[in-house]
Amino acid sequence: MDDDVTIEDQGGPEIQKTPLGNQDLSFLQQTVGPLLAEYGWYLLFMCVGVYLVVQHLSKRRASQGQSSSASGAVQDPNAVVRRQEALEASRRRMQEELDAKAALFRLKQQQMEEEKRRQKIEMYDSMKEGRSYRGKAKTAQSTEEASTSTTVLKPKTDKKPLRSSGFNPLSGEGGGSCAWRPGRRGPSAGGG
Repeated sequence: MDDDVTIEDQGGPEIQKTPLGNQDLSFLQQTVGPLLAEYGWYLLFMCVGVYLVVQHLSKRRASQGQSSSASGAVQDPNAVVRRQEALEASRRRMQEELDAKAALFRLKQQQMEEEKRRQKIEMYDSMKEGRSYRGKAKTAQSTEEASTSTTVLKPKTDKKPLRSSGFNPLSGEGGGSCAWRPGRRGPSAGGG
């Protein structure tokens, strides 16, 4: 090899330096080629994702710049005051409505509690005297439920009963060919 250049150092070993031959990019083909073959789709999707994120962030930055410049623009102080007063008035009106509803609800709750307390006292007095209070309590509850419910109950239509009133499934009558009989007591007769 006549291209070898020998460099002699003053007290060190001999180092041979060969000039690089054929300086093309074939070494990249050997290293990058298998890498792209192995992870090419992942790299492609990653590049597309990075591109989309950059686009989104640039749009966001541009919109923030516009909104900050628009809010920094000169506004009429009277319009701002009117807007704030209107907002405060609407908040006050909504709070008053809420307070009125809460007061109405509390009043209804107190009336219901008073009615229940009155019924318990009546029931206790009637039981003390030895009378039954059950019928009055049921009617009072049904009228209370009817007044509180918003739907109208439909009256029951007269339906024909499925069986005659004298039918008793435990008697064994009227069943026809299929009658149930209890099993035999004692050890089973099967097996060996």
